Amino acid sequence: MSIGPLEIEKTNLEVHVDLCAQRYDALDKRLMSIEGKFSDLQKLIESGHSSMTKVIIGTAGTVVTGVLSVLFVLLSRAH
Repeated sequence: MSIGPLEIEKTNLEVHVDLCAQRYDALDKRLMSIEGKFSDLQKLIESGHSSMTKVIIGTAGTVVTGVLSVLFVLLSRAH
């Protein structure tokens, strides 16, 4: 009958320390991967925000130009 890693850990501190080091290393790699994905997501959000700002400014400019054109036509016909 073989002893599983958990049973060995209970009786041997060196094995426990080595296994914990491996577990922490695996957790660190996973967290670094998640951190990288969040960084990529942040860049996408920032670029989307920049694009949305440009669209809003362009739309506002178009609306203002349209309103001014209508006012100009109305004022020119009134005289």
